[in-house]
Amino acid sequence: MPATDRPVHDLVGVGFGPANLGLAIALAERGADGSGPALDGVFLERQEAFGWHRGMLLEDATMQVSFLKDLVTPRNPASDYGFLSFLHHAGRLHDFINHKTLFPLRREFHDYLSWCADRVADRVRYGHEVVRVLPVRGAGDRVAHLDVVARDADGGEVVLRARNVVFAPGLRPRMPEGTGMSDRVWHNEYLLDRLAELGPEASPHAFVVVGAGQSAAEVVEHLHRRFPASHVHAVFSRYGYSPSDDSPFANRIFDPEAVDAFHTAPPDVKRRLNGYHRNTNYSVVDPDLIDALYRRHYAEKVEGVQRLHLHNTARVAGLVEGPEGVAVAVEDLVTGKQTPVAADHVVFATGYHPADPRPLLGDLAGLLVSTDDGLPAVERDHRVVTGDDLTCGLYLQGGTEHTHGVSSSLLSNVATRAAEIIDSIAARTP
Repeated sequence: MPATDRPVHDLVGVGFGPANLGLAIALAERGADGSGPALDGVFLERQEAFGWHRGMLLEDATMQVSFLKDLVTPRNPASDYGFLSFLHHAGRLHDFINHKTLFPLRREFHDYLSWCADRVADRVRYGHEVVRVLPVRGAGDRVAHLDVVARDADGGEVVLRARNVVFAPGLRPRMPEGTGMSDRVWHNEYLLDRLAELGPEASPHAFVVVGAGQSAAEVVEHLHRRFPASHVHAVFSRYGYSPSDDSPFANRIFDPEAVDAFHTAPPDVKRRLNGYHRNTNYSVVDPDLIDALYRRHYAEKVEGVQRLHLHNTARVAGLVEGPEGVAVAVEDLVTGKQTPVAADHVVFATGYHPADPRPLLGDLAGLLVSTDDGLPAVERDHRVVTGDDLTCGLYLQGGTEHTHGVSSSLLSNVATRAAEIIDSIAARTP
């Protein structure tokens, strides 16, 4: 099809994790309930099917956020895309009510997300990796539309033209500088996949798990329980695992009103607020899991057979892989003494960093306005601030902690943010 005859979509979404899934549902409901003029949207996802942190769907791991903060309820409590509607569909609603919890199993929440994704699958093109975004210039040489170029599973090129592009590139595993992943050195993002490759008969002698947050503690607990003959060495720089702050007042940092206040705050106040409330999400652990690990560690001391080893105030000072395993040098941060640990595998639960969509924009990136820290300036409606030469909309879902606070990469505000983006696009659509 000639470029001039290319249909124009109201929006093209890049990535299809929970954030853009919530947006796709908002689009579907807007068209169905007549709450506003229908908007046309297409989403491109490089995975072959929907998936969300599959490698950490551990058997007993629960969500850290209430099921009421699902993909739709804060935006539309009457929606039939809510978690309770999923439970009713699955025939487990009464069982869940009797469970008396706000925090479902992570596996079950993934099933909910997949159920939602299946219902809006007609809006998604899986197996399509976006490789670049090109300007389409109109009157006055202004960029009025964008061509989103993707590569399909067969290597062919697909081009979609849009008035607005919504980037939800997700998170990328963070490894320590100079450390790469291998058959023996993993990031926790791929834990279950790597363990499956070992086979059901595997009985490693020892694991080293690096990190102080929820994922690290879950990995330690899982490995210790799953491999009853293996040693598990937990390495973290703190004196002990720190509890997450799940108190009601602290949780208000995730409310839309808090995002309003954060967005208008001066830069120094933004930095302080993020520092004050990092313990709601970063490098902290659910108190129940902390207690469980401590009980296990203490019981082993009583029994005189230690398999769970806690290396606190410590770091990994060196890794040397060999044919039989990994030689790990664990350095005590207080004394500087290094202890050698022989491990079959090392798991880094060292967090994630938001993927930066700017490399996809090429020369267009020069039209984006940046903050003093060199990050994209973003309006309250999640639209990137651009120069006057670019009149179409670029929206970010995630990677906006510097402008919208600690909830920018979390599930807490997915539903509300979807409504804000849809309203913004609708107001800008002819």
